[in-house]
Amino acid sequence: MARRIRIGIDTGGTFTDVVAFDEATGETVTTKTQSTHADPAQGFIAGVHKVLGLIGGGGADVVAVSHGTTVATNQLLEGKVDTLGFITTEGYEFLLEIARQSVPDGYGNSYFWVKPPRIVPADLVRTVGGRLDFRGDELRPFDADAARETARWFRDRGVATIGVCFLHAYANPEHEQRMRAILAEEHPHAVVSISSEVLREYREYERAMTTLVDAAVKPRVARYVANIAGQLDSLAAGLPFYIMKSNGGVLSASEVVHQPITTVLSGPAAGALGAALVAREAGFDRVLTLDGGGTSTDVSVVLDGEPTLTTEGTVGVYPSKIPMIDIVTVGAGGGSIAWLSREGTLKVGPRSAGADPGPICYRKGGTEPTITDAHLLLARIPPHLLGGEVPLDVDAATDGVTTLASKLGLTPTACATGVLEISAWNQANALRQVTVKRGLDVREFVMTTFGGSGSLLLCRLIDILGLRAAVVPRDPGNLSAFGLLTVDVKNDYVQTAVARHAALDLDTIAAHYAELETSAAAALDAEGFRRDDHQYLRTADLRYYGQAYEVRVGAPDGPITAEWAETVVEAFHTAHEQLYGYCFRDRPEQQVEWVNLRVTGVGPIRRPELRALAEGDANAERARSGTRPVCFDDGYVDTPIYWRPDLRPGDVPTGPAIVEEYGSTVPLHPGFRATVDRLGNVIVTKEVNQ
Repeated sequence: MARRIRIGIDTGGTFTDVVAFDEATGETVTTKTQSTHADPAQGFIAGVHKVLGLIGGGGADVVAVSHGTTVATNQLLEGKVDTLGFITTEGYEFLLEIARQSVPDGYGNSYFWVKPPRIVPADLVRTVGGRLDFRGDELRPFDADAARETARWFRDRGVATIGVCFLHAYANPEHEQRMRAILAEEHPHAVVSISSEVLREYREYERAMTTLVDAAVKPRVARYVANIAGQLDSLAAGLPFYIMKSNGGVLSASEVVHQPITTVLSGPAAGALGAALVAREAGFDRVLTLDGGGTSTDVSVVLDGEPTLTTEGTVGVYPSKIPMIDIVTVGAGGGSIAWLSREGTLKVGPRSAGADPGPICYRKGGTEPTITDAHLLLARIPPHLLGGEVPLDVDAATDGVTTLASKLGLTPTACATGVLEISAWNQANALRQVTVKRGLDVREFVMTTFGGSGSLLLCRLIDILGLRAAVVPRDPGNLSAFGLLTVDVKNDYVQTAVARHAALDLDTIAAHYAELETSAAAALDAEGFRRDDHQYLRTADLRYYGQAYEVRVGAPDGPITAEWAETVVEAFHTAHEQLYGYCFRDRPEQQVEWVNLRVTGVGPIRRPELRALAEGDANAERARSGTRPVCFDDGYVDTPIYWRPDLRPGDVPTGPAIVEEYGSTVPLHPGFRATVDRLGNVIVTKEVNQ
């Protein structure tokens, strides 16, 4: 029987996670390799060969490779944006400088906030005559002569990456398309992004910034994708290669290079999708996901089995209004550094030792103690990673923490405990941002933890937040790579169409949705999906008249009728009340305004099935592999160690205990218990009598 193997690969800061799924047999194999920062393609292809060796397959057996990449994310977070040019409407050359009056959270007031450098300096902004109104009607004709002069101006100065954003181009893209055509004639080597293709939505500043970010990451993403594709071609010519998008879908690599902005949260999104599937199969529909890596921790919310989306995201200092899974990131990963502030207080993160040099215990040149060093000193993790492939130096970690402890007047044990406590509160605050700040009660949720360091502090998080439980899936260190195999192909389309509900033209709304669905269908056709398999998901952004920002709600399928419109408005009232604590459902004088119409085209794929574990006698002692002294709260105690692959459904290890496996560890504090369910998930709860 011919094999059909799909591979998911998530490249992280420290390790590259790999999962292979055989569609014919249902077999799933996971592994890891170390990331290669000088050339990520080397770690990528090494992971492919390693997992194929484990599953017993070859290049000819692989039918698709899906990849979560942080290339665009890291470029933006590190501020490595090359020289950009910006072309906008005459009279709006200071659009980027004016920006918005709002100050980011955490500064209290504008006195303490310093505006970040603009993405394009003022001397590289050019304007072109021509003007459209908000309906897309032409008020002044496009100035082709000025456009040609502008193209030559950028060419002569060697500016080869350019973003174009004309006023009201979301309503009519004609002027931007003509500008791009002229750039192609006069400056053929330029990389160009136009706003009407990147974000067909109003708000000039956000649309301009999103377009410029798209242009900025295009060259690097294109080189990276071409490098990976070349490596895969040597494995099997023409092998389908997909890239994870921020919206929870994938897109073929050949298309991603034309819209790289959609990949800015590629890696974290895959983990959220994998966690959503695991939680849904385990019977939970209100879930917090916590992905702990080497550099940071990413958290998100899953409602009714699906991660929540936002269009108000940022990457570093750059706003990005493309649809993305609502993820909050905090610098609390295994490599986050513990340090002293100028006032002499203990801080943890956001600086990270990363993979190179890494924590002190890696013995690769690291000199500052990290979260991993603290866990190792307390013996909450074993003296190695990846089942012994990466040895850890306990003495070196102890020396590093001891040096820090001496500056604080603490014992090394107390210092290490303090480092982990601060890290736990950092993670808890991130979880509150995606729940309490969104009008959700955090106590109603269970938490799914994954990633190499994601499960190390789950008992403290249950305590701090009052969570119902925490779910640790099988192979948690590889869940992001597994998530890549659960992802459908998705494309998002938006059209601004501002109208008050009382005067809504249903025919116009229907025409807009039909146009958006036509665009989605064409994209799915190009990806090879049959029309019968296409799915089109409608949403709409609404607000109360006079408000500055909108609330996104679902819009049903079917004919666009008055009843259909009332259903959407009722959903808006409900969502607004949940978010802000009030709504104007019973006050018709406060009008509702429609703003944006959206369609997501979905091409469904076959997902791996989560297989149940073989049943056995409920006896956790079967999996007990030994003991070691571990420090939880009151000094070191002899603690049983359980090897997770030997646990069976119904087994219930109780704390204090350590549950270990190839890519992850779960320290089970006193007063907690871990129940193994039929799928092999470890469900951690606080014992009732505590």
